[in-house]
Amino acid sequence: SHCGSRGRLQFARAPGPAAFPHPLPACGHTDRSNGAPQPSPMEEGAYHELRQTLLDFMRREVYPNEERFRRESHRIGATSNEWTHAPVLVELKEKAKARGLWNLWFARDLAAVAGLGPGYEGRGLSNVQYASLCEIMGTSNHMEFAAEAMNCASPDTGNMETLARFGTAEQKEQWLKPLLDGGIRSCFAMTEPGVASSDATNISAVIARDEAAAEYVINGRKWWITGAGSLHCQICIFMGRTIPAGVEAGRHGTASIVLVPMDTPGITLVRPMQVLGDEEAPKGHFEMLFEDVRVPFSNVLAGEGRGFEIAQARLGPGRIHHCMRLLGTAERALSAMCRRVEGRTAFGKKLAEFDTILADIARSRAEIDQARLLVQRAATRIDAEGSRSARKELSMVKFVVPSMVQTVADRAMQAHGAMGLSQDTMLATALTWARWLRYADGPDEVHLRTVGRLELKEQQSTHLHALAPYEPAAGVVFRRSTDPISPAARARL
Repeated sequence: SHCGSRGRLQFARAPGPAAFPHPLPACGHTDRSNGAPQPSPMEEGAYHELRQTLLDFMRREVYPNEERFRRESHRIGATSNEWTHAPVLVELKEKAKARGLWNLWFARDLAAVAGLGPGYEGRGLSNVQYASLCEIMGTSNHMEFAAEAMNCASPDTGNMETLARFGTAEQKEQWLKPLLDGGIRSCFAMTEPGVASSDATNISAVIARDEAAAEYVINGRKWWITGAGSLHCQICIFMGRTIPAGVEAGRHGTASIVLVPMDTPGITLVRPMQVLGDEEAPKGHFEMLFEDVRVPFSNVLAGEGRGFEIAQARLGPGRIHHCMRLLGTAERALSAMCRRVEGRTAFGKKLAEFDTILADIARSRAEIDQARLLVQRAATRIDAEGSRSARKELSMVKFVVPSMVQTVADRAMQAHGAMGLSQDTMLATALTWARWLRYADGPDEVHLRTVGRLELKEQQSTHLHALAPYEPAAGVVFRRSTDPISPAARARL
């Protein structure tokens, strides 16, 4: 086909294996799957001081401003299609920078890979240490309110890691630095309405080559693109098909990822998708239409045909970061439930005296602690071996933690009665976020399948796998039907 006078369009073709002799590095808070030495975590005293600073920031700045953040966010979404940060969020961003709470996710080894120089050296936090800080951030009434104030929220952290690991020096200068500085925001366009996006190889959006113009031409429809609705979102990391359907390129070599500035002609924000009735302004999750969107060849990330690898690498840390914050959400919900039942009376006694309520509290406490141990195990393994080695643990936390938070939030809502459904608590938001995160970065079913397959494979190498079921010894007989019954036994019949 032709597009105006700019030359014949062609599908981009993935280079052969020789063009990329080494696999792409996995993307994560830290990654040592290539055998690189493990950097030491932050010294315990410094970490304790940082944690106390974060707790103080939450008490002084975040919790007192939660209702203001909710009101301002809803007002922006209800009165305009030009969404910008809530004013209180802008204020808190500056305060977080001043308190040394900015970019806590940006590890030193990742900063070294990014190579941005002075001012971008990263923080010396291990994944285990960062998990504890994420949990504290997640206790805000909106799971990412505090995280956004500290530039630690999705999808920007995943996008920044992607640029740091796979971007060229020019791409990092143009996009990564402004993202790290908090001057702009970003989105990641992968999910599509017309295909099962749980299988990333289904991607149908097209990235074609216009050789004469040295440009990619992008056509496709995406949806549930988080953050795209904000005017602060300046760059879209777009995944599309670069090999025509039916052309042999290897199942995972058909897609590429390109950088698309949000002011490029041909991009339409169709509508904000509602999450259980909430548009999540002023960030949102958008349906987007790309019609003959043109970007130069230099906007490709890591070369053509590497899209699936980059996407898989990018989604790993996002899964664990969400789950880290969700632990804080669950703690907030449990605390709200306990406060409610201790101060509410029904049928002549406090709700806290009813066995069903006590059972809900006990189960919630146990389930939160179980989930936390699983998250810590995943974080520990990433620190020790890299995100590739923690693939099973990452999938486990992804289907365990959101479901746990759903359950805990539902119990807390039940204890609050109709109030639990309203804007007067954070419980409806907690339930909504937990339910949404059972889809984000892969649905439960995909992660269950991953864990099941990996477990079957790993079991084959365990010492227990060789233990066969017991078999009865040869010749052993309890009793035959033809054996005579003794007089004593017959007397008892």
